[in-house]
Amino acid sequence: MLRERGAGPIIVMATHAILSADAPRILQDSAINQVVVTNTVPHCSQKRQCSKIKTVDVSMILCEAVRRIHCHESMSFLFHHIGADD
Repeated sequence: MLRERGAGPIIVMATHAILSADAPRILQDSAINQVVVTNTVPHCSQKRQCSKIKTVDVSMILCEAVRRIHCHESMSFLFHHIGADD
C-alpha cells in the first residue's frame, strides 16, 4: 500500500529481531527496502536468509546504562551525551 501511494524507500525499524521461521523469506520478498534492528537478541541465521536486515549495535549504550545504575549515576546523561555530535 505504501508503494501504491508513492512512498520512496520503505524502512522498517524494530528493537529486537525476534522473527518467526518464515519472516526472513517474507521480508526478502516484500516491498520493504530495509529492516533495521538492534543486536539485543541473536539473529545471525535470519540475516543470512534476508539481505534487507541491518543491525545497529547498542552494546556500548547498554553497558554504560548498567554501569551508571550500578554506580548510582545519572541516567539522563545517556540521553544528552551518548551518540551526540561533538
